[in-house]
Amino acid sequence: MDKCRRMRDLLKNARPLVSPGIYDGYSALLAQAMGFKTASTTGAGLANSLLGQPDIGLFSLRDNVDACRRLTHAVDLPLMADADTGYGNAVTVYHVVQYFEEAGVVGINIEDQFMPKRCGAMRGKELVEPLEMALKIEAALKAKKNPDFIINARTDAIAVEGIEGTVKRVREYVAAGADMIYPDAVRNEDDILRVLEAADGVPVNINMGFGIRQRPTTPLIPFKRLGEMGVARISLPRFLPAAALHGMRQAILALQGGMQGDAVIDRPDLLASMQDITDLVGYDRIAALESDLLSAEQLARKYQDGMRDYVVKED
Repeated sequence: MDKCRRMRDLLKNARPLVSPGIYDGYSALLAQAMGFKTASTTGAGLANSLLGQPDIGLFSLRDNVDACRRLTHAVDLPLMADADTGYGNAVTVYHVVQYFEEAGVVGINIEDQFMPKRCGAMRGKELVEPLEMALKIEAALKAKKNPDFIINARTDAIAVEGIEGTVKRVREYVAAGADMIYPDAVRNEDDILRVLEAADGVPVNINMGFGIRQRPTTPLIPFKRLGEMGVARISLPRFLPAAALHGMRQAILALQGGMQGDAVIDRPDLLASMQDITDLVGYDRIAALESDLLSAEQLARKYQDGMRDYVVKED
């Protein structure tokens, strides 16, 4: 079964399907190793981590597709991708879909903001007309080669037009053929229920934020409750990037503290071990390939003390 079909089956049978946002090899491999069935690239996470810039449309189509191709090569998980506004009009979207499909993702988000877009948590968002977005959806459906490739139509209308405008747009996007509906920055359960009704059976994706003290644009709702309401997929694009940033800050503080004294910095509470890293990224697999593919002479030259572990185990 190909990844697109696996994703379709998960949306149908694993509700709610929880999809953490990944942005590099470590986060992708961890999501897979920890048992998640799917994950999604985070547009903001990629733009922030790779460019060091806000998510305001600076991350290009080529940057995005290249990053997705590397991630789909790293893991076997079905990965959804964030294609922002589709980088132009319906004709552009037609080609964008083909690039992402060739990169190996199982579907993309396309949103109804003007280009350049803004991160969903930012103010100042502007929307294209519903007809323009509907044409993009139709172009995306026409372009995809695998019928199971997913077009996830995101709308930022709640922040601009309120729930009534959002419901109207959802109905138009469903009529245009969207495979999934993604209302960003919903304010409460009533908003979600209104979107679910308007989607009329088309899977709905709800985005979750950080925590109550962070004042998320979408209030935190238990996953079980969202599933009971009928939500098909829960995406958490900022969760892992924010965790990594917090962890790195704590490690840097420990490093700075160690610079002031004579003590050796040893913080297993903050750092993954070398063994954790080598296990995660698959050094043993490389050792097995060496043993299988290199000649006896090559192995003897590389390991003059005999075939030892590829990675020196920690005491």
